[in-house]
Parts: sequence; C-alpha cells; structure tokens
Amino acid sequence: MEEIASRMPLGEFLRSRRERLTLEDVGLVSYGRRRTPGLRREEVAQLAHIGTSWYTSLEQGRSINPSEDVLNNIAQALRLTEDERQYLHLLARPAQLETIEDQHLNAGLERMIKSLEPNPAFVIGRCWDLLMWNKASELVFRFPPFAEQMQERPNWMRMLLTDEKRRSSMEGWDNKVETIVARFRADYAYYPNDPGFKELIEEFMQISPVFREKWPLHDVQVVNECHKQWNEPGIGELEFEHLTLQLPAQRDLKIMIYTASPDTAKLLQSITGTPGHNRL
Repeated sequence: MEEIASRMPLGEFLRSRRERLTLEDVGLVSYGRRRTPGLRREEVAQLAHIGTSWYTSLEQGRSINPSEDVLNNIAQALRLTEDERQYLHLLARPAQLETIEDQHLNAGLERMIKSLEPNPAFVIGRCWDLLMWNKASELVFRFPPFAEQMQERPNWMRMLLTDEKRRSSMEGWDNKVETIVARFRADYAYYPNDPGFKELIEEFMQISPVFREKWPLHDVQVVNECHKQWNEPGIGELEFEHLTLQLPAQRDLKIMIYTASPDTAKLLQSITGTPGHNRL
C-alpha cells in the first residue's frame, strides 16, 4: 500500500491529462455520446502503442518501471507540453529523497545577492523557503528585514497565497497565481514523497481557496526567465527581467534575480539609498 501511495501523484496526473482530451483532439472517431469526459484508458494505450492492462497499472500507481521511450509515447498520446513531458518523467522515476540538514549559503553567494542592489534578488530552498534576500527584495516583495539568525524563514509560496494587499493591488492576479501554482507543482515533481512538500500542500489546501482550486488541475509550468512589469502601490511602475539560476552542487537552491530596467533601478536606488549596480 505504501508503494502505491507513493506513486499516486503519477496516476493522478495521467488521469487528469486523459480526462481533458476528446476523441477529436487525438484524431479518433466518436461513436455517440459518452458517460464520462475524456479518453478511456484503452484509447490512451492504443495511441501510446502499449497494453491496456499495463497502462492501467501505471495509472493506478502500481510498481511499473516504464522506459524513456514508453513515457515519451504516453506523453505524445496525451498531447503533453514539454514541461508536462518532463514532469511525467520525474513522477515515473522520482529522485531518491535526500534529507535536508544544512541549507547554508556560501560566502560568495551571499555577497552576490547583496551586490545586486538595487535589483531584487533572493534565494529559495527546496520547498520555497526564503533563505536570503537583499534590501531591494524587502521593498519590492514586502519581505521582512533579513537577519542571519532568524528562527523561522518565511515561505515564498505562503506569502504569495496569503498576502491580501498583493492580491488586491496586482493586476491579473488570477492568471499570475495560476502560473505560480504550476511552477510549484513543477518543483514538487522532483520530490513527490518529501514530507515537507506534503505538509505545505495540505496547509495551502486549507488556507487558500485559490490553491484549492488550482492544485487539482495538475497544471505544470517551468519558467526560468521572463519579463515582468507592474505598478506597485507606494513605489510606482516597476519593470524587470526575471531570471532563475541553480547551482550544480546545490540543486535544491534557486537564485531568483529581478534585473531592473534603468528607470526602475533609479527609482529603487532613490528609495533604498543603495548604490546602483544594474549590471550582472
């Protein structure tokens, strides 16, 4: 039972992608009205060129070890995006859970984060706990003042879901939070059996109606770089190029850098009083 439970995210994801498709989407002929939406398991198996019982076992979370080619065939049958295809591979072959005992940041990384002023920059851990941030991040994202000896680090996802001021002031919040939840799910795929992730998901399902609505959709999105622009109350119009970096030796850590446009950099510099280093 424990093995099946540990593979349930895979089955839930396959089922959600199967149920969103129609026969017309995959080029199959429809013969009358169906009682349930989406494709049947045997139809997915047919499109993926695998046995129905074998696919059913995979969707039920049983001990099946699909090859890379089989997973790619299933991804093609279900019309998955590239992000969803990678997510499928991660769920089918979850990484061995590593205990997080020390998320200490080395001196070089700490200096880099501080030196990026007035560009907001911060580091998040495996479950999106905030590990370090600069003063520009405190201003733009309303982070608390950074202190090395903080007993409990804020969680970036929790802040995004519970900050009512942010929700009311950010234009197009519903679309943005949908992307945020999809990015959180993409990271969750690396450690679907991590107790820390599971606890956070249960918490967010309780405290956030929007998370409760979006999480069961199983949407996945990986965003490593993008353009961001919004009007922040009390500050003004802000414009950034957002970039996410990872260290080869510490894959659990993500460095989030928001490189300000020249006008935004001048604005933030005038407020924070920090020298401008608007070059990476």
